[in-house]
Amino acid sequence: MVPCLDCPAPIRPTVLLAEDHTLVREGLRQLLAASLDVVDAVEDGRALVASAERLQPDAILLDITMPQLNGLDAARQLARLSPRSRLVFVTMHADPAYVHEAFRAGALGYVLKSSASGELIAAVAAVLQGQRYLSLALRSEHAELLAESLQPAPGKLSDALTGRQREVLQLVAEGRTAKEIAAVLAISRKTVEFHKASVMRQLHLHTTAELTRYALEHGIIGAG
Repeated sequence: MVPCLDCPAPIRPTVLLAEDHTLVREGLRQLLAASLDVVDAVEDGRALVASAERLQPDAILLDITMPQLNGLDAARQLARLSPRSRLVFVTMHADPAYVHEAFRAGALGYVLKSSASGELIAAVAAVLQGQRYLSLALRSEHAELLAESLQPAPGKLSDALTGRQREVLQLVAEGRTAKEIAAVLAISRKTVEFHKASVMRQLHLHTTAELTRYALEHGIIGAG
């Protein structure tokens, strides 16, 4: 068969990748590049939101634990800033609470990092068709999660705090000063201190160390 030299190349779906570990990020980029157009690969949640708003990709792959802005809060912002993008969480977190929150935040897919590479490709293909995808390793144990994720879940972190409070909580837990947080969020130092105090009061925490421990326990920041 004679190739058509004048025929346009098929348009491949675009994907944006967010992963803070360089080796993992580059490995995922190479894996996805075989069938998708990887338009950007970033290493923190704030860069993800900015890139997604600018590029409006077909799919976004993101982790839950990311610097500056965790994946769950990033997903909530992406629902407004890049509503057509299909979200797939690629994470080590197998706890049903994280799975539940990910779908409530707007994800269509949830894949464990321990999964085979073929499963990630299958997950992306599914969400691009508007289908939900839950990692095979989680399906038998959490078969009802997809349905439950659409129901209200009182007492979750996302319900207890505002988006701005969660942002301040994460940045404080990462060890940033009030001045640094004010610069990142484009707010005053006084406002940062107000939000920090409000978070600690609502969560019944009394020290920055307790706040940091809370962030670690809830996957807002990584252990190292």
